[in-house]
Amino acid sequence: MKSDVEELMPRLLPVEPCTEEEYDVNEPPRNPQEYLRYVQLEASLCPDVVVAQIDPKKLRKKQSVNISFTGCRAAPQGFSPSLKWQQQQVSSFSEVRQSVTKNRQHWKVQFLDDNVVMPKPDDEDGWKKFCLGEKVFLNITSTERDIGNPGLDYVKIGFPPFLSIMSKLNQSTISAVLEYLINWFEENDFVPQLGRWLYALLACLEKPLLPEAHSLIRQLARRCSAVRANLVNTPSPITPYFEQNDLADKD
Repeated sequence: MKSDVEELMPRLLPVEPCTEEEYDVNEPPRNPQEYLRYVQLEASLCPDVVVAQIDPKKLRKKQSVNISFTGCRAAPQGFSPSLKWQQQQVSSFSEVRQSVTKNRQHWKVQFLDDNVVMPKPDDEDGWKKFCLGEKVFLNITSTERDIGNPGLDYVKIGFPPFLSIMSKLNQSTISAVLEYLINWFEENDFVPQLGRWLYALLACLEKPLLPEAHSLIRQLARRCSAVRANLVNTPSPITPYFEQNDLADKD
């Protein structure tokens, strides 16, 4: 039976349609004519409308949330950096990026110490523990014994972003870790380990930026401005470097 669509469309090949009784679907086509007839038969048996069976539970995990298009909060009076200071910080940041690019290949081939076990790129909790340390991630209060003999247990206090570590990360992993830490920062207070890693990750982020990286930098700038407005923190001059000028402080 011909459908309305078939009636409107011109026939491209001179092949007469066949019915299911005329053609044995269990036998392979013996020539091009039979193959084309089999294709026509299959198409005629397909329904005009198909409804996909979608599990709503799987979609909930992939929904975008907490999207904000607002700009940065204004700095409290007396704490807005001058334009000259911002330019100096951007210049210093640019020099750091050039130094990273220059030395990355050297450190990329160096072996890491045995105690440095880097998480897999998609291990969000693993990267938070690696960068911030178990104490910060698990919110463990330091004891008197820890204060008296802190040592250098990087598992507890977090691994610093050494260039030997940063050089092992590709751009995809850098963006992923940056997102993990920014998301953590959205719900927690600023800590020194976080600042070191955010600066190092941004220093290793290559331009031109992907749209995801643009969004992350803007999210970080807004979060920093909120912290500064409440805690009177020193602002970050990173946004002008990545051309996010509308989020930068005005002189």
